[in-house]
Amino acid sequence: MEYHNPVLLKESVDGLDIKPDGIYVDVTFGGGGHSREILSRLGPNGRLYAFDQDEDALANSIDDERFVLINENFRFIKRFLRFHNVKSVDGILGDLGVSSHQFDVAERGFSTRFEGELDMRMSQKQDLNAFKVVNEYDEENLRRVFLDYGELKNAPVIARVIIEAREFEPIKNTEQLKVVLGRFLQAHKSHKILAQMYQAIRIEVNQEMEVLKEFLEQSLEILKPGGRLSVISYHSLEDRLVKRIMKNGMFEGEPERDFFGNFSVPFKTIGKLIVPDFHEIKSNNRARSAKLRIAEKK
Repeated sequence: MEYHNPVLLKESVDGLDIKPDGIYVDVTFGGGGHSREILSRLGPNGRLYAFDQDEDALANSIDDERFVLINENFRFIKRFLRFHNVKSVDGILGDLGVSSHQFDVAERGFSTRFEGELDMRMSQKQDLNAFKVVNEYDEENLRRVFLDYGELKNAPVIARVIIEAREFEPIKNTEQLKVVLGRFLQAHKSHKILAQMYQAIRIEVNQEMEVLKEFLEQSLEILKPGGRLSVISYHSLEDRLVKRIMKNGMFEGEPERDFFGNFSVPFKTIGKLIVPDFHEIKSNNRARSAKLRIAEKK
């Protein structure tokens, strides 16, 4: 099964500052590129646990006694690590967003390039899919999805157009959805607008913002002092949450000050924001919007 090149491979794994006998977690296994790089730096007593809720990813599992692949959503990282008798770890890596494989399989409905069913589930076990969002959500919730997750200013009009179109017949696939939304797709930037629309529906289907928040909060608990968190995000909504937890230890507001007026925060940021160079973007188009942030638990 073909998975594309992992993004910011060396930089994200370097960010973990790997100890040969440490315990690490790759919460977005996918094709296993980041996991293989981590394993290459571990000694015989090191351990790597990886998560991926997509059953397709199981075909890429690594035959290594130091490695365990857990077929679950990483929002349950704490629960499933405890199931494996792991209470704390030395580093956690996350490569957020949709894998290249998911984009390239037409029937999954993630890509704007192919006609496919309105699915967009990262896990085929879950009930909510893109068809239900598009055909069953009321106008207010559709407006919320396109405004909050697609950052589309004309979200109210988009929601109304979908409601009116589905009164005649259900919107069953991505091609029908494109036709319904055609009036919003100006020629010079139609791909960008359509990508924002798809992103909005996908985030809602997979509860990506809630999942990310739960994961980041649990990372704080699971990491040992001196442990590293290395996270690659692909859009501003994800990056904002990652940046805030690393800077403030919270998603909203400001942290408390100590007796001397200094902020008391759980993480120390390591280095500056890292983005792919020209050569990586040229060889791997998925890397073009990637942002890597690294932090160390105090």
